[in-house]
Amino acid sequence: MDLIVPAAIFAAVFTAGWVVRWILMRALRAWTSRSNSRPGLILAAALRGPLLIWSLMLAGHMAVQSSRLPENAAGWVSRLLLVLWILSVTMMSARLVGNLVRYYGADSQGALPVTTLSRTLAQLFVCILGALWLLRAFRVDITPVLTALGVGGLAVALALQDTLSNLFSGFYISVAHQVRLGDYIKLNTGEAGYVIDIGWRSITLRELSNNLIFIPNAKLAQANVTNYHLPEKRVSVSLQVPVAFDSDLEKVERVLLDTAQSALGAVPGLMKDPAPSVSFDPGFGDFALTYTLGFSVAEFADQFNVRQELRKRILRGFREQGIRIPFPTRTIRIEDPQ
Repeated sequence: MDLIVPAAIFAAVFTAGWVVRWILMRALRAWTSRSNSRPGLILAAALRGPLLIWSLMLAGHMAVQSSRLPENAAGWVSRLLLVLWILSVTMMSARLVGNLVRYYGADSQGALPVTTLSRTLAQLFVCILGALWLLRAFRVDITPVLTALGVGGLAVALALQDTLSNLFSGFYISVAHQVRLGDYIKLNTGEAGYVIDIGWRSITLRELSNNLIFIPNAKLAQANVTNYHLPEKRVSVSLQVPVAFDSDLEKVERVLLDTAQSALGAVPGLMKDPAPSVSFDPGFGDFALTYTLGFSVAEFADQFNVRQELRKRILRGFREQGIRIPFPTRTIRIEDPQ
């Protein structure tokens, strides 16, 4: 009977917990299917495993309390279950908060960019609360602990200057909104690419060649950065076109404008506003007259494909109109000293 009664209580409590879990998960699934709520799916995913663990913990606690174990042993088991329960709640809450920050941060306009750093800070805050809760559950005075952490934190800060510098630089970059996820940036040291993540140590760039560049946050905070997506993604681009000196200037301008305007809507990335323009600049060259065709593209990476398509169209238009693109030439004059 000393074993049967606790075992029966354990089975009954666990079964009741399993039934409650089944009802709750079914209700969450029905609600999310009706409302198509992403937070509901996040909550259901976060509670699916912990509810089963909590049922086991509660069943074990009730079984121990109903058993004839010595009071000291029962107390130790209860404290162990309490520690496991606080740890499981903290881990579940950290996971839930991280997923909610990622979801709401991605959908909210003007919010803190959803980066690895922002999710890590939110989860770290939850873990600190869980640690304080655990100390409070065991009636531990946290004042000496905070004092020790303050003294030890000074030593750690001196030993980890580079790491802390990258951490605070990454936090500043995320808050300042000068470099955001998805922006195309270029550093004065030559590195360039799309920002795909801002971590606690480094920022990750994806080059146009699909390679990844990892730059320490402190280096980025000190560098001269050009953001091609601020204040808007549209980029003004120019294309220089040389023609022979004996070309009809009005015909050249007309062909260039007609070619650019006919490409509007046909070439992906080429913008209609502002309209393409042609200028006789830089003008007189060593062996050719050089025009500049100005146009705008939707974003930085579109300029390469747009330039390629415009060059092919311009070449076909010149050949149809008989406009020559000259080869580089040099005129050498030889004088007799006498």
